[in-house]
Amino acid sequence: MSRWNARTRILRVGYLLFDVSVISTVLALLILFYVYQYGGIVLNRHEDRLQLPESSLITASDGTVIRMTPLPSSGYRLTAELEEMPALLIDTFLTVEDRRFYSHQGVDYKGISRAFLKNILDMSLSEGGSSITQQLARNLYLNRDKNMLRKLNETSIAFALEQQLTKREILQLYLNQIYMGRGQYGVKAAAKRYFGVSDLKKLEIWQIATLAGIPKGPSIYNPVDNSALSKTRRNLVLKMMFNQRLITYEQMQEAMSKQYQPPAAVENGVAGVYYVDAALKEAAQITGKSVEELRTGGYTIVTGLNIKAQQALEQAVLKEASFPPDGKDQQVEAAMTIMDHRTGEVVAMIGGRDQNEGNLNRAIIDARQPGSSFKPIIDYGPALESGKFNPNSMLSDRKVAYGSYKPENLNGIYQGQVTMNTALQKSINAPAVWVLKQVGISSARQFAAKLGIVLTEEDNHLSIALGGLHNGVSPLKMAQAYSVFASGGEFNAAHMVRSITDSKGKVLYTHPSESRQVISPRTAEAMTAMLRNVVNEGTGKKAQMNRPVAGKTGTTQLDLAGVSKKANRDLWFVGYTSEWTAAVWMGFDRTNQDNYMTEGSGKAAALFSTVMSKALSDH
Repeated sequence: MSRWNARTRILRVGYLLFDVSVISTVLALLILFYVYQYGGIVLNRHEDRLQLPESSLITASDGTVIRMTPLPSSGYRLTAELEEMPALLIDTFLTVEDRRFYSHQGVDYKGISRAFLKNILDMSLSEGGSSITQQLARNLYLNRDKNMLRKLNETSIAFALEQQLTKREILQLYLNQIYMGRGQYGVKAAAKRYFGVSDLKKLEIWQIATLAGIPKGPSIYNPVDNSALSKTRRNLVLKMMFNQRLITYEQMQEAMSKQYQPPAAVENGVAGVYYVDAALKEAAQITGKSVEELRTGGYTIVTGLNIKAQQALEQAVLKEASFPPDGKDQQVEAAMTIMDHRTGEVVAMIGGRDQNEGNLNRAIIDARQPGSSFKPIIDYGPALESGKFNPNSMLSDRKVAYGSYKPENLNGIYQGQVTMNTALQKSINAPAVWVLKQVGISSARQFAAKLGIVLTEEDNHLSIALGGLHNGVSPLKMAQAYSVFASGGEFNAAHMVRSITDSKGKVLYTHPSESRQVISPRTAEAMTAMLRNVVNEGTGKKAQMNRPVAGKTGTTQLDLAGVSKKANRDLWFVGYTSEWTAAVWMGFDRTNQDNYMTEGSGKAAALFSTVMSKALSDH
């Protein structure tokens, strides 16, 4: 009986072992099937992950980088082809991260075994033993959790990557994708951030070793956050490079002696927030791409920004004395655009006093009433162009009602007749409306359109003579219009973007050098002479500089019950020198009984003088 029981127990154990082996085999087959299927499914569903987002560069006219655009997830990336990288850099990363990269199919089993034994000894999951392909799989598709399922998924995706991509493609993706600390992704961005090196082939041995040591611990081994730990890690990498015969003993010793010094910060003193905003929007219109695509596509956008002019503008708006007093609950805002009327390039721009990204760009929004600064565009310019008037022509200065429209001179004085030159110099209202009536609204609108300001059907009324517009204008549009007077009647389209190049170096766009004569040189010359009188002897005296200035002030009054008639809504000055044209606007975003200005357009004229004098000091 005991012998029978023993035989029964042996059979039961045998059956159990058989069951276990069958289950284990089935489980192993299922895991194997999962590993070989999961990765391919992930790659097919997320093909876009293999196209790495890359920071774009926006540069000033002299090539100075004024903005490197951040990635959607924050941080910065500059990509490079393997051909742009020195062989020593590539070989060093392979030595440190994956020596058997070219011999395995995505998973380094020896590395995993070594890491597995170390984890058992340490009773942790600190060692991953991941190949470069596995690291790329994790970084592109997975999170950083350390568990068996994530490791299984990582392995599966690594196999799929090896099937779909070549080794060179995987290596290039890895070197461009890897996080290098301090918000830098890829070796090119890291080289630029830590060493100020843009050409990877100019990296020195010690710099290459420093970079190769970072991925193991980006937050602790980057040289900025911890130079001591970075040096220790660098020297370890240098020994590995020597052992692999990548460098000589002498080269290793020399590299170990190097001390890290952060690159000198490029302080161009320019925020350029509003300019970059406008340039990206313009580039989007040119290319048909979205602003987000341009920010993350690795483009280089060369602009017409002049560093000195932008500095002068940004520094000026920091001074409270440059502006009328703030309101009860709002700050007086300002916008200014400066353009080179000889080329059309916008050389400087600011759309508000606060230099924060995402703020309203008041320099490019057609929303403000231009007041008397519109008179040269809609009244006197068309009159001169008609050939029926000149600066000495006598204009009616009488209080006249045009139907329900009853314009008035601000001082209540009417002289009967004044010359066009005097009417513009003293900014008298009655002659401006009268001359528009003589020229005709249709002809005047056509003239304004030639200067870049297209009015709506709602603007078919005489109040446009004094700048009463349905939609309003922007400083950019006003600078564009006056630039035609400044350039002898030629129209050069205002623009920020000079050229656009893609991440491969292909030039996608170059601004065409086009100008066209839109009004007669005689009209432009006569207008310039009159506008110089405005600055020399009239309402624009505060815009005077150490060179001839032509320009016009503009003020729109506030019309609210219970508010003094002296209260103003918008202050303008638009003018030009022989080099540049500029438009200045000041006002509140929401003008009301608690937020209005009592000072006149002299503030805008003074800001023009301050900025332009400094910007043109070396001309």
